[in-house]
Amino acid sequence: MTFLKPIPLILMLIAAPVTAAFAQSAEQKGEEIAQRASALTKGYGDSQSSGQMILYTKGGAKSERRFNAKSLEGKGNNPSASLLVFEWPGDVRDTALLTYSYENKSDDQWLYLPSVGRVKRISSSARSGSFMGSEFAYEDMTDQGASEFNHKWVKDEACPVGGGTCHVVDRTPKSKSGYALQRVWFNTSTLYVVQVQYFDRAGKHVKTLQASGHKKYGKYWRAAKMRMVNHLTGKSTDLLWSGYKFNNGFSANDFNVNSLKH
Repeated sequence: MTFLKPIPLILMLIAAPVTAAFAQSAEQKGEEIAQRASALTKGYGDSQSSGQMILYTKGGAKSERRFNAKSLEGKGNNPSASLLVFEWPGDVRDTALLTYSYENKSDDQWLYLPSVGRVKRISSSARSGSFMGSEFAYEDMTDQGASEFNHKWVKDEACPVGGGTCHVVDRTPKSKSGYALQRVWFNTSTLYVVQVQYFDRAGKHVKTLQASGHKKYGKYWRAAKMRMVNHLTGKSTDLLWSGYKFNNGFSANDFNVNSLKH
């Protein structure tokens, strides 16, 4: 969610009130909401956290994985970076995903597979594929900033998760994506994201992300739980986050391709 920064979906969950000073078109209002939310993800520096990935079959059977994640905020022309490393169970231990998220060009991702001792670059055409067999796609693990989408406000309504009122905003990607449209619910009082619905090119609602259990760390909100439901398969995946620490002194050297083979 929306390793929303270690996992880029989490950076969308930062908050502040929204005000409207003048009458706006639906596109202008949607853009303003998204830009405010995106701007409020800035300034965190770096972070680290622990997490669990729990995969559920359509019948309810589950399997669990544990990971550590860290992230570094981009500055100037340098991209934001995130690194997720699985710790357990043994068959996925040390498998790692490195992501560089850019403002004005396609993101870069690499997957380290210790079983073969190889680093695999994730091509743009493969980013709609499943990350580690979960219902999160590789592109869901990137920093999805406001500059990457066109936005349109749809309505305000009761939030589907966590109570309160939400702005509902449609966003369409400016570059290649496995999704044709995403419908996003921003909590109006905090501006963190509580739900995203994903639609394919045929207009079919294929997945839903819900974020809950938000906790504030200093100025920044983080969701404790992100659940992605695949409506085509009936499967779902939970990402559970804990132990956030900020200002760890990370540098770009901690997020290079060579560091994947640790």
